[in-house]
Amino acid sequence: MKTTRRNVILSGAAVSAAMVVPRMAAFAAAPEVKLGVVGVLSGPAAQWGLALRGAVEFVAAEANRDGLIKIGGQTANVSVVAIDSKYTAEGAAAAANSLAGQGIKVILGPIGSPELTGIKPIAMRNSMLVMGNGYAKDAIGPQWPLVFHQGPGPSGWADPIIKIAKNKFGMKSVVVVAPNDQGGTDIASVDAQAYKANGIAATEEYYQRGTTNFAPIVTRIMNQKPEAVDLASSPPGDAGIIVKQLRQAGFEGAIGRLGGPGYSEISRVAGGDEVLKDFYWYEPVFIDEKVLKIADDYKTLMKAERPENNLFFQWVSVARMVTKAIAKAGTANDTQQIAAALRSLPVDDPNLGAGGWIGQKFFGINQELSFPFGVGLVVKGKLQPVQRVDAATET
Repeated sequence: MKTTRRNVILSGAAVSAAMVVPRMAAFAAAPEVKLGVVGVLSGPAAQWGLALRGAVEFVAAEANRDGLIKIGGQTANVSVVAIDSKYTAEGAAAAANSLAGQGIKVILGPIGSPELTGIKPIAMRNSMLVMGNGYAKDAIGPQWPLVFHQGPGPSGWADPIIKIAKNKFGMKSVVVVAPNDQGGTDIASVDAQAYKANGIAATEEYYQRGTTNFAPIVTRIMNQKPEAVDLASSPPGDAGIIVKQLRQAGFEGAIGRLGGPGYSEISRVAGGDEVLKDFYWYEPVFIDEKVLKIADDYKTLMKAERPENNLFFQWVSVARMVTKAIAKAGTANDTQQIAAALRSLPVDDPNLGAGGWIGQKFFGINQELSFPFGVGLVVKGKLQPVQRVDAATET
């Protein structure tokens, strides 16, 4: 064929196009890792879900900054899809179904037992890995090998907290109060047994989740004349109202909350530490300078203040474990490989420190993360330094 200037231009264009197409294909094929978040993002327990979502978004940003996850030799982009569970089994199941429809195989959350109960069958059917929370007696188990627990339940920490509270406040009787669903009854019953094991008489009272007027249950509590009241896993908004109404009714004893963090919100709703008077609670993370550095790093990376609830710090360490497992497995879709990688990882966080895997004794499966935790105290209306307690073990 006669060579002309037109032929040269056309052949050059063809070569350029041939070079561009693979590059475009490679760009289009760049792997993406989507992490699902299922948590309560509305209502009185929204603080918990916002802490979860903020933590996972922060860890995703860390992974992207550091190029942590590589799939097929390519650096993956990590993104987060968060759905409000509305703190119900039905809401969590619907959220899991939505994530499954988007092809998302790894879920962080949910927060509470009702949600976890709703999500597990969906996750099992779709081979989804779940790193959830919830203090139900069947939160995890060998029948759900892809479900992991982000921290110990009251079986791990109720006893040492009760010992500290008894030593400080000297109570001999307690009424344990919680919502009348699995998210309340499973926690309250374990708490009650722990009180009894420490020589403290314990009874249980339950209310309908969604209640706004707690006067009837406050009346029942006052009629029993307990020396302490434990609000167990009542959401922070509910707990604050109950504290306020108890104090208005003349209750002078100690009030505890062995069901999760939320002190600041409870104090705000109740009317301040002066209203709390004598108060004790479980803090999932012992906050020191290393842990607080996460807040500084969050502000630098996310250009915003970190979520208020201290569950944020615990979810950061948990989300880091999950992203490390995905990186080690080299896949975001094969949850069997991700689970195997997760089980093999040492429980160690640069901010929270070293912990361990527990759960075999209580749940029958060693898939529960355990780090050092804290016990918060307000004494005579004055906030005290949080006490550090060693990570829960099963020895």
